[in-house]
Amino acid sequence: MPKLDLTQAPVKTGSIYPEPYASQMAGRSSIRLGDLAGLTQFGVNIVALDPGAVASLRHWHLREDEFAMVLEGELTLVEEEGTTLMRPGDCAAWKAGTENGHRFENRSNQPGKFLVVGSKAPDEVATYSDVDMQIHVAGGKARFTYHDGSDWAGHRDLAPKGETK
Repeated sequence: MPKLDLTQAPVKTGSIYPEPYASQMAGRSSIRLGDLAGLTQFGVNIVALDPGAVASLRHWHLREDEFAMVLEGELTLVEEEGTTLMRPGDCAAWKAGTENGHRFENRSNQPGKFLVVGSKAPDEVATYSDVDMQIHVAGGKARFTYHDGSDWAGHRDLAPKGETK
């Protein structure tokens, strides 16, 4: 494989999340290096976050491993156990099926970037920890549901941990 020309990589902005979550991803973009290389077994992306931006909703994957390394700036990793300040060279990883919802946030006043590598399971479920939503991916198509598996029909809040609705 020849050296990749990053200027030719597809760039994705925005999100496939339904509203009100899609608009919360403003200030996030990703350079799709795996797509540029034609990779099919795993994804490789550089995610750029403007100050105040978040990379995703806090989530965990049922069948896909995920690895991230901060490349530029200071980003905050938010997980079940709390937050961790991440600087260039700092890495984190999540094994498939581990219920540790995670995301990166840029709480600084400077842009930040991180590399993310993840396996591409043909059928995948990602669960969003702080909202009542999952994404089911099969045959290249995404379908959103509530945690109970019923079809997504719009935003509904989860009760805070330890409380009931």
